[in-house]
Amino acid sequence: MKVGTDGVLLGAWTPLENKPDTILDVGTGTGLIALQLAQRSSAEAIDAIELDDLAFEQCVENFESSPWADRLFCYHAGFKEFVQEMDEGYDLIVSNPPFYSETVSSRSKSRDSARQNRSLPFNDLLHGVSKLLSARGSFTTIVPHKEETRLNALAVENNLFVNRITKVKGSTNTEVKRSLLQFSRVEGKTTIDELAIETDSHRYTAEYISLTKDFYLKM
Repeated sequence: MKVGTDGVLLGAWTPLENKPDTILDVGTGTGLIALQLAQRSSAEAIDAIELDDLAFEQCVENFESSPWADRLFCYHAGFKEFVQEMDEGYDLIVSNPPFYSETVSSRSKSRDSARQNRSLPFNDLLHGVSKLLSARGSFTTIVPHKEETRLNALAVENNLFVNRITKVKGSTNTEVKRSLLQFSRVEGKTTIDELAIETDSHRYTAEYISLTKDFYLKM
């Protein structure tokens, strides 16, 4: 699975002000976001979950090849199964979830599964997060902007409240395409801002460069 802008954004944007000791990346793919968080934080344990066989194997290889191998571990499991077996909570849970409700086909079973939310519906994701999140913990995710309201409603049903929203545009002159969201168990005022990725084709905004430059070789 290719490194996508959504994953890079989420891994770079996720707030770390609560200085998490334990982090969980749900549906890690090849480990991108977990690796970003290992680079950005001093968390003692960063766990990841991946169901797809090939992605799991690549994730393990990437973890073992990284400078943070002693802090990273990937479980080969589905999220529901993982939630049922885990007793301890996490200070930060992050997920770049599959979000296409319609059937999509790229002639790759693994890629299609990663993109379709039938493999991890939002209500299952939020229910599991609610069970695993520590009292001081936060949960971050990225979804299509059109799904933002529905996700917020499902979060409230699971006693999670949105604290921060960043609305993402492909360029300064286009409509909002994605929503980056941070949830916690604390209900309060929601901070809302915007981020544009480009000013025009292949010209990145200063804000996007500042956010992601630590993760690109050429930026």
